[in-house]
Amino acid sequence: MTSSFTVHDASGYEQLMGRWSRKLAPKFIDFAGLGTGEKILDVGCGTGSLTFELAKSADLSAIAAIDFSPVFVEAAKARNSDPRIEIQQGDATALPFADNAFDRALALLVLHFVPEAGKAVAEMRRVVRPGGVVAAVVWDHLGGMPGMRMMIDTAAALSEGGRQMRSRYCFQPMMQPGEMKRTFIEQDLAEVTETELMIRMDYRDFDDYWAPIGAGEGPLGKYMMTLDPAERTRIEGAVRDAYEAGRPDGARSFASVAWACRGVVR
Repeated sequence: MTSSFTVHDASGYEQLMGRWSRKLAPKFIDFAGLGTGEKILDVGCGTGSLTFELAKSADLSAIAAIDFSPVFVEAAKARNSDPRIEIQQGDATALPFADNAFDRALALLVLHFVPEAGKAVAEMRRVVRPGGVVAAVVWDHLGGMPGMRMMIDTAAALSEGGRQMRSRYCFQPMMQPGEMKRTFIEQDLAEVTETELMIRMDYRDFDDYWAPIGAGEGPLGKYMMTLDPAERTRIEGAVRDAYEAGRPDGARSFASVAWACRGVVR
């Protein structure tokens, strides 16, 4: 499996998305549910936002976490001090675990970066026991991420390349209303429910917002790195103007919405 997410280093990811993943993780856990003594699989753990939030529950017996990126796996291992947690590199579409090995398999902000997202859901179902839960959450890039849309809409207004980047960003897998729910049902999960989860992304100033993107992190940063220096400077200036919106630079807050889906293994 390949991943469409670009990462250069874990600290850059933390500034781009990790800090927001940590805010979303408790809401996702509340939606997915937990039970005493359960074994949980975190699919696409990144730097450990969900993994370490799960570990706050003393009632869990084991937490396995995988990620496709060795950069993320190394960073998560370096943070770990909980003997219940085991972190390894792995492929979401070919999970390295036996059938029925877990009580729940959860995926926080990963399915939209998996080209074969349906296959990943099928693998999550395979490794969860009958009666167990499969759950996932992804950002609503098209309609629920005004802070990110501000940047990509600005880039799209300036060039054809920006318009193409916007189309890719807005229509990644699993992001349209009902899309994850349909996929869960197609993969023979029962009692499938879909909902929306919201957090706020709070930035100190424009540099706090722009730094990871300007450094090339994530899909938006990847696009910026294809441009010549003059075009990068032009886009940065235009995005700064959109961020400031005619007021002095400083703190800004954006509501951010994610789709969450949950199903039970038959």
